[in-house]
Parts: sequence; C-alpha cells; structure tokens
Amino acid sequence: MLTLEVKTRDSKESLEDIRKQGLVPAVFYGRVETATPVSVDARKFEQVFRAAGETTIVTLKGEGLEKDTLIHEVQVHPVTGKLLHADFYVLEKGKKITINIPLEFEGEAPAEKLGHIISKALHEVEIEVAPQELPQHLVVDLTMLKNVGDHILASQIALPPSAELKTDAEEIVASVTEFHEEDLSVAPTPVAPAEVAGAEPAEPAEGAGESKE
Repeated sequence: MLTLEVKTRDSKESLEDIRKQGLVPAVFYGRVETATPVSVDARKFEQVFRAAGETTIVTLKGEGLEKDTLIHEVQVHPVTGKLLHADFYVLEKGKKITINIPLEFEGEAPAEKLGHIISKALHEVEIEVAPQELPQHLVVDLTMLKNVGDHILASQIALPPSAELKTDAEEIVASVTEFHEEDLSVAPTPVAPAEVAGAEPAEPAEGAGESKE
C-alpha cells in the first residue's frame, strides 16, 4: 500500500503559489466525506502516481488524518507534463467499490502461431470489489485461443474472491479470425469501352464514309 503525506490548505490560496513551493494542490472527498483541500509534495506524488495509477489504494496521512483513497483524477500540463492538480476519492471502510480495471494480455495464442489474427475487443472491465483486494490489472490468458472461432468472454477472466463482474459476462474480450492472403497474381479482366456501364456505341456522323463526287 502506498502512502502520501498531505497538508491541509486554504482553498483561497493561489494555486500557482502552491506549485512554486514544489507542491501539488489537491482535494480529497467521498460519498460521506466533505471535500477537503490539501497539498502534497510534487516529487513524491509523481512517484506514487506513476506506481499507483487509478487502481491502487493510496493512504493519505498528516495533521491527524488517515484516509484510504484512490487517485480519481489528475490534471497534467499539456506541454510540460507537469502534474497540476489531483483529486482523491476516499473509500468507505467495509464497503465495496465499483471500478474499471485494465486488462493485461499474457501468453501467446496457438492460433496466432498458425498465422491467424487475434482481435482484442475489450481493454478494461468493470467490477465491484473489496478495497483490500483491488487489483492493478486483470490477466487475460491468450493461450486459450487455439483455433479459428475461439474467443474469451468477460466471464472467463479470473477475479479476486470478493469481486463481482459488472461488465456483461457475454462480452467478447478477445477472439480468433482466419487470415486470408489476397491473391495478387490474377490480373483483372480488361473491359472493352463498349462494356462500360451506360456506354452506347457511337453513331457515325451523317455523311461519314460517303465518297465525294
């Protein structure tokens, strides 16, 4: 579990002044939690954000508080990539959370070795899970795909014991389609001008071909 030290801040304080101090302005809130403005050390937060993403619990500590949270949203400067602001969602103790979890495809499909095409239709699924069992990702085993027509359903993804799948169980996550190589050796049949759709043979002009006296 990751931890961040936070300090409460005055919501009227200039955000730019906070950033100049090497801090990132942030706020934590929840379903039963009042929104509270805080600030975190910019370098430490960047390290935690790179490691946690949005699917790892981050415990906020400092000034007598301790909150288990998820990084809900981060604003990033479009040019410099600098982290500008963060939202933390506070988890309720003893309550499950509903969240989208990214999928990680592992293994090589036997069908792909035979030259067929593996199509990946889903890259995340929604689950309801206890916070202590929250996974960073869910594994999809591609070695199950052996023949054309084989597919993996959302219901076949292994979940933590406390988790319940919210995505439609019949959603196809990955499938095999047959590879067809286009035959370029056959030249197209030439089309005579008169065979062009809508074309009519030209009528000879009046008097054409007649000998002059």
